[in-house]
Amino acid sequence: MLKGRHHQQVWITHLILNLAVLLISAPLLFALIKATQVSSDVLSARLWPGGAFVHNLSGIWREAHLGHFMLNSLLVAVCVTLGKTVLSLLAALAFVYFRFPLKGVAFTLVLLSLMLPTEVLIIALFDFVSRDLKWADTYAAIIVPFLASATGTFLFRQHFLNIPTSLADAARIDGCGPLLYLTRILVPMSWNTIGALGVIQFVYAWDQYIWPLVILQQDDKQVVQVGLRRLIEVGGQTDWGAVMAGAIVTMLPPLVVFTALQKQFSRGFALTEDK
Repeated sequence: MLKGRHHQQVWITHLILNLAVLLISAPLLFALIKATQVSSDVLSARLWPGGAFVHNLSGIWREAHLGHFMLNSLLVAVCVTLGKTVLSLLAALAFVYFRFPLKGVAFTLVLLSLMLPTEVLIIALFDFVSRDLKWADTYAAIIVPFLASATGTFLFRQHFLNIPTSLADAARIDGCGPLLYLTRILVPMSWNTIGALGVIQFVYAWDQYIWPLVILQQDDKQVVQVGLRRLIEVGGQTDWGAVMAGAIVTMLPPLVVFTALQKQFSRGFALTEDK
């Protein structure tokens, strides 16, 4: 009796979970189906796949230069991810292992910066980057302003606080400097946190839209999200099949990064980690 009730509860649980997964993935499945249809079928109620995916993708790959936009976004995402990781490691090292005046106030300001979205700072940032630094229409304009990461600093600081201070004392006795201690001891013990931060920052940099749209005017340096937006004709006839195909393809790099670092991403936010 109890065994039968247990199996019934398991089936109900699995059914609910499957329905939740189907509901969450419904927009992606819809886009995938529409990406395989010709333009005349996209706006119809037809919900079965067609055979025009290669045609839709080849059109935007050649005419809209989607591949070039993806290379630009890949360059920006890789540079931002690496730069944020390195700077976050150094900042967390300073907050945990160094003593300096107003350290608590400085860390509080770092946390408060998490509450300021990019859209709030975009006017002042545009004025500073374009007029003072003369970086308009350059890769530096969409990379350098995003190298500092309050999220990364917070994650690494909390992780470093869980590492026994005896390791730092032993390293100091052996003549190990701060940077050597970071590269030889802290970094090998922090791969899960590094992987988790890498996934977050890569996806964030890949999805940048508003700031590149504002600061970049030349198409040869534009990112893929803006490139996809330009496929939508204002007041004209948009090839929605091509737009859907482009959207599906541009999701692949973040998906590959997340799949490759899935284990580190899961462990990086766990309360306890297997060392």
